[in-house]
Amino acid sequence: MLAIEMRIDAYGGPERFALAEVELSPPGPGQVLLRQTAIGVNFIDVYHRRGTFPIPALPGAVGVEAVGTVAAAGAGVSLRPGERVGYAGPPVGSYASARLIEAARLVRLPDAVPDDVAAALMLKGMTAHMLFTRVRPLRPGDVVLVHAAAGGLGVLLTQWARAAGARVIGMVGSEAKAGVARAAGCEATILYRHQDFVAETMRLTGGEGVDVVCEGIGGRVLERSLDCLKPFGTAINLGQAGEALAAIDLARLGPQRSLSVSVPGVFAHLRTLPDLQGAADTMFAMVGQGALRPEIGLRAPLREAGEVHRRLEAGETTGATVLLP
Repeated sequence: MLAIEMRIDAYGGPERFALAEVELSPPGPGQVLLRQTAIGVNFIDVYHRRGTFPIPALPGAVGVEAVGTVAAAGAGVSLRPGERVGYAGPPVGSYASARLIEAARLVRLPDAVPDDVAAALMLKGMTAHMLFTRVRPLRPGDVVLVHAAAGGLGVLLTQWARAAGARVIGMVGSEAKAGVARAAGCEATILYRHQDFVAETMRLTGGEGVDVVCEGIGGRVLERSLDCLKPFGTAINLGQAGEALAAIDLARLGPQRSLSVSVPGVFAHLRTLPDLQGAADTMFAMVGQGALRPEIGLRAPLREAGEVHRRLEAGETTGATVLLP
C-alpha cells in the first residue's frame, strides 16, 4: 500500500514538515496494516518536531495517536480487515494515511464513537484515566485546579473530575477560552494573564486551597502550583510546555504541608496496564454516558500539519485538534 506521510527531515519549526509517499509492505506476524481515518494532535508532537524528544530516525513522521480501519492483518492477529481500531503511544509516526503497527497496541472502537472523536480521545482520554484512576483517584467534594482548562486535555480532565463528583477551577488565557472551560464543567475560571493564579485560587477556595493541581508547564508554574494546595494535596506535572521541569526542594513539601508531586507518563501507563482494552472501554463508556464530551476545536487536512503546529504553539486553538488524511 502507498501511504502519505507528513515528515520532518531535520528538527526545527513547523516549516520542517514536508509530504512524502511511502510504500508499505504487507503486515508481518503480530502486525496490522492500518488505513488511518483521523489523527490526534498533541503537544508532545511539537517536542518531537523540535527534537526535545528525538524521534527514532530522520527523516520520519511524528504523532502518537490515530484511529482507522484494519486493511490487512498478519499471522497470529485476532483483528480482522474492516474492524475499527485506535491507538495511543509509541512508536512515533501517526502523521500518515496508513501505517504498519503491532496489533497489541490497538483497541477496538465502539460503533457509537465517530472516528474523529475517538482520535481526540485516545491519548488525552487515557491520560485522564491514568490521573484519576491511578495517580490520584478522586473523591466527591475534591477540588481540582486544571491549567489550560480549555485545551483538548484540559476539557477532558474537567469532565472526568466532574463525573467523579469533584469541583473544578480552570486556568485559561482569554474570556473566549473561559467559556469553553465553563461549558466543560469548571465552576470558576482564572485568567492567568491578568490574575495571580495562586491568590485567585486561594480566594475561590476560601483560603483552603485545592486537593489536586494538573499542569503542563513545569518550572515556575509547577513551583507556584504548590502554593495552591491543601495539606496532603497533589501537584501533577504533565509536561514542560514552557520551561524545564523544576527541581523541587523536598523541604517545600512537608512535613508541615504534607504535599506530593507526581510526574506521570501516559506512555508508561499504557505500557503497564494489565488490560488495555478494558481501560479504553471504561473511557468510551463515559462517552456513551455523556460524561466525556471531547471538544474538537480544529479539524484540518493532514497536509496542513505545519500550519496546525504553528497555531498550536501560538495558543490559537481550543479543545482537541484532529488531522484528516
